[in-house]
Amino acid sequence: MRTSPDTGRHKEWLALAAAGVTVVSWASAFVSIRSAGSAYSPGALALGRLLAGTLVLAAISVVRRTGWPPRAAWPGIACSGLLWFGAYMVVLNWGEREVDAGTAAMVVNIGPILIALLSSRLLGEGLPRQLLAGMTVSFAGAVVVGVSISDSGGASVLGVLLCLLAAVCYAAGAVSQKPALRHTGALQVTTFGCLIGTVACLPFAGTLVTEAAHAPLSATLNMLYLGVFPTALAFTTWAFALARTTAGRMAATTYVVPALVVLMSWLVLDEVPGPLTLAGGALCLAGVAVSRRRSRAERPTPTESAGTVGNEESAETGDDAAERGARVT
Repeated sequence: MRTSPDTGRHKEWLALAAAGVTVVSWASAFVSIRSAGSAYSPGALALGRLLAGTLVLAAISVVRRTGWPPRAAWPGIACSGLLWFGAYMVVLNWGEREVDAGTAAMVVNIGPILIALLSSRLLGEGLPRQLLAGMTVSFAGAVVVGVSISDSGGASVLGVLLCLLAAVCYAAGAVSQKPALRHTGALQVTTFGCLIGTVACLPFAGTLVTEAAHAPLSATLNMLYLGVFPTALAFTTWAFALARTTAGRMAATTYVVPALVVLMSWLVLDEVPGPLTLAGGALCLAGVAVSRRRSRAERPTPTESAGTVGNEESAETGDDAAERGARVT
């Protein structure tokens, strides 16, 4: 079955809109983590966030009757659940206690580069010149933002290593989602990945209960916000968009986050950015714009475009059928 090029462009815009929801939500997480992290330890904060996200996702899954993912999707779901939902959140929370925010931002932003390299090596997605050029510009912007907001003497070797480990967990977990999305939908991948991450963080349950009894209401509300929006919503829209583009391009899109963090800190926390910070944010945005462009070699002719859209429609129809089958079981 063939569809018009307009339908293909509509689906591409849907994926781009989903990616936009993701980066805005993830950017807002930095503001909430700053509040919740003052009252909750790294493991307890991760568990509280994941519990809230799992409850929301489970409720939506029950209403939609999504059922269990097919067996072929479980390796990717399990890997992303353990590495991205579990280890990444704990390690990042810990690392940000050992280094200043600027250093953490610089080190963790190695993650999108690792995603592009891993997806090229393991998924055969390739490394287009536009993507490499855009990621280089964006990473330079992230470094500029990091340098501009770093506190002198605020970093430690342990903190840098923890942030580097967080970047590796983030990259490996994100790349492992792509094969799972070939067999099931974004909601199932996110729901069960979040559930696995929650189970992995259960050893922090006692600490969470103790700290919740003494934490201010604002910190607890921020922890719940982290679970509902940057986790349940943003990870689902990420998976939705990832199923419709390459992991490398999705990773490059997340370089919008540093620029949005600067803007949100300005609006919400009244932290006026300096000229260097604004320049770094502009570089991040420029790099994302470059990475989203397609080279001439990648642009299909009108005939090829119609055929490609038809093929994609057939593949998506197959995915929908598989998801309907999973719902029945």
